[in-house]
Amino acid sequence: MLIEGFKIHGSGNDFLIIDELTTTLTFTEAEREKLAKVLCNREKLGADGILFVMKSEHADARMRVFNADGSEASMCGNGLRCVARYMNDVLGLDKMTVETMKVNLLVEKTDDIYAGIPTFKVEISPVSFRVKDLPLAIEKDQLLNELLPELHDSLLFSALAVPNPHLITLVDSDVLQSNLQEELATKVNQPNDLFPDGVNVSFVKELTPGSIYVRTFERGVGFTNACGTAMSASSLVTCSIGLNSLEQEISVYNNGGKVKCIVHHDEESNAYSIDLIGNATYEFKALLEIDIDQPEVFTVLEKHEYEEETKLYAKMQDEVQSFLKTKW
Repeated sequence: MLIEGFKIHGSGNDFLIIDELTTTLTFTEAEREKLAKVLCNREKLGADGILFVMKSEHADARMRVFNADGSEASMCGNGLRCVARYMNDVLGLDKMTVETMKVNLLVEKTDDIYAGIPTFKVEISPVSFRVKDLPLAIEKDQLLNELLPELHDSLLFSALAVPNPHLITLVDSDVLQSNLQEELATKVNQPNDLFPDGVNVSFVKELTPGSIYVRTFERGVGFTNACGTAMSASSLVTCSIGLNSLEQEISVYNNGGKVKCIVHHDEESNAYSIDLIGNATYEFKALLEIDIDQPEVFTVLEKHEYEEETKLYAKMQDEVQSFLKTKW
């Protein structure tokens, strides 16, 4: 089987795109899982996950996200931007709707976040603060900037689904530079009594008014350069505790670069949504020959590097890292 795959990243959160929208490719569930485990291996092509872009009966396309461990994610904000970039290229649409596991979401091309870098705005919703939607097994309906003594005796946590589950806490530099995040995240992503399905764990640090740093341990992946839904959820949490404001642009920095988030609240429905705005940058295109029954045995027949895009993003990344060093 011949597969053309695109390596692309949003804020350093990297993916392989496989097109089932404009090609005749199709896969079983078992094949998707195997492909994710094999191709995302950093000793192979390497990626945080595979984005399968598929036909949809009620949207312009459908996105399915398979993590590097073969599990399927319900949503991925950085991945959605990457799919928006790909669809913009192959369909010529500046605005489109993408079907995800739980909801159809709006995406659109927007002003560059950094001169020359293709940038897309995606809708992150629905948002739920109900712990049963994560799920989180505690004797209350919500957890918003509160202690979770079963996990830690002093950190204040917020739990929300967007729609995948997130556990978020604001910390200082000392905590951020310790091993605590890895310890706690590993605990709640192994068999445990709090989060039976695991959870994405984010440590957040305020940098300046209107800007934050977010580092995320993603379930099914581990630490990533960035997690789009985590950055969106973290922005919402900072608004809910008065650190930032609704309807105002928030600069969100991460190890992979930066994005912008705007949190919206509809008073009539009491519903939240978040605009996630950031890059979608190609790294390479590869033509693969794969035996689908033994995907670990594959050959890269052709490979095209997107060198100019990579260099331009690296320039922005250097500026981001220089800024972060002044705020630690």
